Amino acid sequence: MKYIIKLLVISSLILSFNSFAKDPIYTGYFSSKAVSGYDTVAYFTQSKAVKGLNKFSYAYQGEDWYFSSNQHLTLFKQDPEKYAPQYGGYCAYAVAKNDTASSDPEQWTIENDKLYLNYNADIKQQWLAEKTNFIIKADQNWPHVLN
Repeated sequence: MKYIIKLLVISSLILSFNSFAKDPIYTGYFSSKAVSGYDTVAYFTQSKAVKGLNKFSYAYQGEDWYFSSNQHLTLFKQDPEKYAPQYGGYCAYAVAKNDTASSDPEQWTIENDKLYLNYNADIKQQWLAEKTNFIIKADQNWPHVLN
C-alpha cells in the first residue's frame, strides 16, 4: 500500500510540473544554469561552443550564466541581450512549431547577430533548411509558447 501511495504522489508531482508555465530561460529541471553552463559570448567571438567556468558566473534574469573568461563575462554584462540565446535558450525549431524543447548547446546557429539553439543535430538540419521562415514563426510564438 505504501508503494502505491508513493507512486501516486510522485505521479501527481510530475504532472503538476507540466501544468505550470515554463520559465523564460531554459535551464532544465533542477538546474539554474542557462545554456547548460556554456559561454554564450564564445559563440560570437570564437565561433564555437565553449563550456563556462564557475569562477566567471553571473546571475541574469534569475538564472546563472557561465563564461570561459573574465573578458566574456564583462562583454555579457555590458549587453546581455546581444549574447543571450533567442527564445530563452529553448530549441528554436520547437518554438517555431509553437512548442518548447530542451536545447543542446553544441547545436547552434548565429543569424543576423542572434544566437539560436536546437534540440539535436537532426533538428538543427531541419532548422537550417528553412531558418528564415522558422525565425518568423518562432518570433510570433514567443513568449506565448511558455504558457
